[in-house]
Amino acid sequence: MGINTEKDIEANLQIGPTDQGMVRLFVYAGDLEIPMDFEPEEAEEIAEEIRAAATAVKRGGKR
Repeated sequence: MGINTEKDIEANLQIGPTDQGMVRLFVYAGDLEIPMDFEPEEAEEIAEEIRAAATAVKRGGKR
């Protein structure tokens, strides 16, 4: 399975700070829950990657 492989699975994503000073991405789908904690600097890098991917899609190309 790659990034371009479509799946018929619905998932939800929550993003927020933890009380431990981390940024948590929390993915859940049915009974599956995946908490992912990142240092603030890592979270900023992830945000930049998301923005770059969105910009590439808007331009009609790949990143």
